[in-house]
Amino acid sequence: MTADLSVIIPANNEERYIHACLSALLASEGPGALQVIVAANGCTDQTVSLAMARGAAFSGRGWRLDVLDLPALGKMGALNAGDAAATYPARVYLDADVVVSPLLLAQLAEALDDERPRYASGQPHVTAQGWLSRAFARFWIQVPFVADGVPGFGLFAVNGAGRARWDSFPDIISDDTYVRVHFSPDERIKVPASYDWPLVEGFDTLVRVRRRQDQGVAELERLIPDKMTNEGKDAPSSGWLMRRALADPAAFAVYAAVKLAVRLGWARQDGWVRGR
Repeated sequence: MTADLSVIIPANNEERYIHACLSALLASEGPGALQVIVAANGCTDQTVSLAMARGAAFSGRGWRLDVLDLPALGKMGALNAGDAAATYPARVYLDADVVVSPLLLAQLAEALDDERPRYASGQPHVTAQGWLSRAFARFWIQVPFVADGVPGFGLFAVNGAGRARWDSFPDIISDDTYVRVHFSPDERIKVPASYDWPLVEGFDTLVRVRRRQDQGVAELERLIPDKMTNEGKDAPSSGWLMRRALADPAAFAVYAAVKLAVRLGWARQDGWVRGR
């Protein structure tokens, strides 16, 4: 048995990415029943028309594509609108620049076919173009929280019992962390199939996005401190850091430089930060 899935894609001016995102979903080997919701919020480009053009292809597979042409609600508003339009209790929340591998949806559907609350994601494959971002990615993907945990950046999924653990998405910075900490580590499942997630490019942008991530965690520690005990994100030990530094000095140097720059206030920018 597998769960039927509603995939919710919040999208704001994603004309460069939405075709690849939807094409990858269409190439998926399951699940049996699938609804894809593109929650286009405040789009001024061709995101809506490009998404709507894929409707026949989804129908041809016996699946459903809904495109919501929304005003500028922000990401959380788009997620809430997608939830309101969802047909199936099990939900996949997918960023528009993420490309899933063919087996991922089927494996998520199987993992979520459980009466107990479940949170799931796949194996993230971090993509980057420039040498600096590639070096940062080499280090970051080996941090134990990423390598051994189920972080869910870019893609996370919950079953019906899991979705019942919160109401609407609040106006917060970090949706993936917010959802993840509603589940204990033993309620989280990482399936073997992968997905491509693009890392931001350039030192200043890496710093700004990393700072925004830290702000998102700090915000949740203020708002839901009881849930943050589920975070399970221990800092790497000094021995682990030393081994990684010796194994890949360039990657360690870039990662450490970004963290130091965040601490020193480099490239500070208030408000929402888009990485790409």
